[in-house]
Amino acid sequence: MRICFISRRYFPAVSGMSVYARNLTKALSERGHEVVMISQYREDPVGVRIYGGGPPPEEPWMQVRGLRSVGEELGACAPPADFESDMRKMVATAVSLHQERPFDAVHAQYAYPTGLAALEVSRLLNIPNVVSIQGGDGHWVGLCCETHNRAMQAVLKHSMGLVIGCESFRAEVVENHGVSPNRFTIIPGATNTDLFTPRGGELGRLRSPARLLYHGRVDSRKGSLDFIRAGKALIDEGFDLRLIVSGIGPDFEATRQLGEDLGLDNRMEFPGEADYVNAPARYHAGDIFLSPTYAEGFSNTILEAMASGLPVVSTRTVGVVDCVRSGENGLLVGAGDVEALVDATRSLLTNDDLRYRLAATALREVEQKYSWPVVAASMEQLYRQLIGQEVDRDWQSIITMDEGVESQDLTCRFRTEPHLL
Repeated sequence: MRICFISRRYFPAVSGMSVYARNLTKALSERGHEVVMISQYREDPVGVRIYGGGPPPEEPWMQVRGLRSVGEELGACAPPADFESDMRKMVATAVSLHQERPFDAVHAQYAYPTGLAALEVSRLLNIPNVVSIQGGDGHWVGLCCETHNRAMQAVLKHSMGLVIGCESFRAEVVENHGVSPNRFTIIPGATNTDLFTPRGGELGRLRSPARLLYHGRVDSRKGSLDFIRAGKALIDEGFDLRLIVSGIGPDFEATRQLGEDLGLDNRMEFPGEADYVNAPARYHAGDIFLSPTYAEGFSNTILEAMASGLPVVSTRTVGVVDCVRSGENGLLVGAGDVEALVDATRSLLTNDDLRYRLAATALREVEQKYSWPVVAASMEQLYRQLIGQEVDRDWQSIITMDEGVESQDLTCRFRTEPHLL
């Protein structure tokens, strides 16, 4: 099959979506499919600071076409953000590539704006569409304004294939948007266990000082501030710790400032952005992985930490409870409960057997359950089920591609802070 894959983010942008897109497209290619990626990217100072910026790289397993999201960039410099013009550019690019050689299916990563663009591509080219719901599009997009509510209703109720990573996230999207749970195909995320491996084959060993690691998008919604507060409390108890905050994001400066305000200057490291190839070294720099997140679609970083042999402390939240079972392959606490986060981390710092047992169980499960060849096979099966089915065009009664930014609900916070989308 020839697949048009429309990505919301791709490298050099630092994002779980970038990791997902890279591994899925590569696995599909290894199964004999031709993948053409259309990926948005930003080059404005705000976008580069938060995500990393610039056009996506060429990849040996697929054709890559980068589209600068100029309309989105307007939200940072001259609001409102014009997502509508960006979507029309995605559609035009897909149609042009189809004319060169026809696509068999279009698959969008994220419901808005890429998923809505995929519905239009599907309508124009009469090919099946698949949309992956992966994070903010399920947590808060559509609850923010009338325009995005209509867009989410169109995608969730009229896309031909809806993919979501886990049952807890599906339940949240069903509750948020009133869509039937039967609309979704659950295909979990995965990780590259050839790339992410334990440091020196060791599990559960602490160094001196012990290293607590936060890696990923540096965002208060991912718990970056709670990580600093928990580290401060443990240091005050007398633990010899190094706090590592790896990555970039919207709250990078706020997180570092909090650490400085708490007097942790000489106890913290902020190594910044890491590309995918260098990410394993970031996990090897840690001894215990903390992910105090408030919500996930399906956490790539938790799976990568597990594959890297690190014991994990995270939260009882959507997208986490499906892969972490407290006391079996990690420890879970309430989101925002810093005291409980401190207690759980303390138990790992003081109990060698617990650290080893949790890390060993997690590593074994990642290797057995969360592999990209399995995910790609499931995705291929979904594509094949949809080929030949009639394309659903009824979504146009809800929203159309003809609407300009001037006619949208511009009260939406994403029009002025599109990096949060």
